Amino acid sequence: MEHLYEGFREDLRRRRILPPGVEVPTLPPFAEFWAGDGIDLPRMGPIVAFEAFRADPWAHRLTTPSGLIELASADIAAHALPDCPGHPTWLEPQEWLGGERAQEFPLLLIANQPVARLHSQHDDGATSLSVKVAGREPVRLHPGDAAARGIGEGDVVRIRNDRGACLAGARLSGDLRQGVVQLSTGAWFDPYDPARHGPEAGEAGLAPGTCVHGNPNVLTADVGTSGLAQGCTGQHVLVEIERWDGPVPPVLAHIPPTDRPEDRRTE
Repeated sequence: MEHLYEGFREDLRRRRILPPGVEVPTLPPFAEFWAGDGIDLPRMGPIVAFEAFRADPWAHRLTTPSGLIELASADIAAHALPDCPGHPTWLEPQEWLGGERAQEFPLLLIANQPVARLHSQHDDGATSLSVKVAGREPVRLHPGDAAARGIGEGDVVRIRNDRGACLAGARLSGDLRQGVVQLSTGAWFDPYDPARHGPEAGEAGLAPGTCVHGNPNVLTADVGTSGLAQGCTGQHVLVEIERWDGPVPPVLAHIPPTDRPEDRRTE
């Protein structure tokens, strides 16, 4: 932190990050800053996208072939990709409530960033563990969707589609649109293995490989956004949810591996 802070001080001193006309603020050394009550930095003026281009588009050309903002691209069109035309258009996604797939999997799951950790970092830490439900990642449902499925607050539920399944802990929230559920990314993957977790859940119908901890990666499609771009498509996926009334396997993802078979089911 001291390294970052002192680098910021140096950037300010050399005016590397200040727009013209803004007075350079005086910052104390790190030790003094850290012992104090914080510093209020002055506003550095509005941030304007493409400010130089807007002021003079010919002198400050963009990196597009024309040097301008392009609403259509001849370069992209030349690839002749059916899922990535050279102009803006709407293409029907596979994972949406208005499609045919929603007849079998009628809930749209949003896999957002978690509030209690950064991605999957420190999932075994106290802050992340404090939001777990029944030891599992919480999934939020609209009360109407929960009631239609016999799900109550705190129940362990199975989220599934034709790719896989995971267990999670139910949280009911009227803040969600009905038909939409929310399960954060980042719960450490813990695939069900009867040899490690015990055979009881499998005998009740839990499939091997089901993530008993609530990782949505078992549900999402591992494909890019198009034949040209390879952006992430894992933020939303169609699913069905049901209350899990069978034996609940222990979460073993946070336990370091061991060579002693007798310890592999120890929490």
